[in-house]
Amino acid sequence: MSDFTQILRPTNFDDLVGQEHLTSANSPLRLLCEKFALGHSFFYGPAGCGKTSIARIIAKSMDLPFYEFNATSLKIEQLRKIFEQYKNALQKPLIFIDEVHRLAKNQQEVLLPVMENNTVLVIGASTENPFFSLTSAIRSRSMLFELKHISNEALQTLLNKAINRENLAIDEQTQEYLVRSSGGDARAMLKLLEFTSNIDTTITIETLKSLRPNALQAGSSEAGVHYDLTSALIKSIRGSDGDAAIYYLARLIEGGESADFIARRLVILASEDVGNANPQALTLTTSTLTSVSKIGYPEARIILAQAVIYLCASPKSNSAYLAINTALEYVKNEKALEIPENIKQQNKNYLYPHDFGGYIKQTYLSKPIKFVELKDIGYEKKMKEWLINLTNI
Repeated sequence: MSDFTQILRPTNFDDLVGQEHLTSANSPLRLLCEKFALGHSFFYGPAGCGKTSIARIIAKSMDLPFYEFNATSLKIEQLRKIFEQYKNALQKPLIFIDEVHRLAKNQQEVLLPVMENNTVLVIGASTENPFFSLTSAIRSRSMLFELKHISNEALQTLLNKAINRENLAIDEQTQEYLVRSSGGDARAMLKLLEFTSNIDTTITIETLKSLRPNALQAGSSEAGVHYDLTSALIKSIRGSDGDAAIYYLARLIEGGESADFIARRLVILASEDVGNANPQALTLTTSTLTSVSKIGYPEARIILAQAVIYLCASPKSNSAYLAINTALEYVKNEKALEIPENIKQQNKNYLYPHDFGGYIKQTYLSKPIKFVELKDIGYEKKMKEWLINLTNI
């Protein structure tokens, strides 16, 4: 029984499909590897997108001994043995740790000295952004790279290699289903092809569907449709049309879109388009994101529907969105304002508002600028009225 994922695993940057932003000839990551100058790095992205393959390619291109671990089973003693082995060596090893966001604090502390003196090269991988799970000391010594779902075009390229190598018979419609239903996950596509080929080297769509009746949760089948459906969902919610929003939600779910992806979009919308007109919207959508990540389909559809309907029925305000954009534009294009002396650290002239019943007028900006424009909508209207009454005391 051939293991398609191992047989077709790329051995250099040119062979790897997808992730061109990291592997193309002029990409910073590849240039650093070719110059033997790559530092400690952490990769994050969805399953089957090439994180481990890239780590192995880096080890090969930089001619480094490769040690692979998973954070869930990693023992500190294993690391110490490797550190001792290469303590006085001319060549440093590459330590690759998968599921790096699960590293315990004591494991991270063991890594820190060798990362500091560069006696090893540490590379981590995760399906989650590891930024918040890593200590600030490790983050400051590392680079962070994001990987994307592999495009259908890139999956098709990989599929063609598998078909030709294994001499499989598979028609165009069956290939399309195999690619589309894999949701940007190269490993999942190759595994399904492998299992199916063990039944018969003539691959049929019926056999594929019997092994994978539903698309994996990565996205709508075509990039254009994916973005159009997502846009339609967001704009329908922004326009408070619950029926349209639920329809586009159903289209995304039926197309195999990840519940996590949809929930993340709803969290963003809760701040961007609902904002302080209904602050509870952010709380509810954040709970939605947590819930769907733990529950998954099919039940996640109900949670997503509840959030979508709630957002549609909420008053809308984009004042927070406009305020931060205006402020960022000012910061980028204008001279930095001096911080008033009274609010600098340990300044004795600072007036503590709680000593004055909750509010006392004093200078917070050295130049008066208006970034925040609260609207007379929903709860934001109450916030605006409260501030007016407070500042007019």
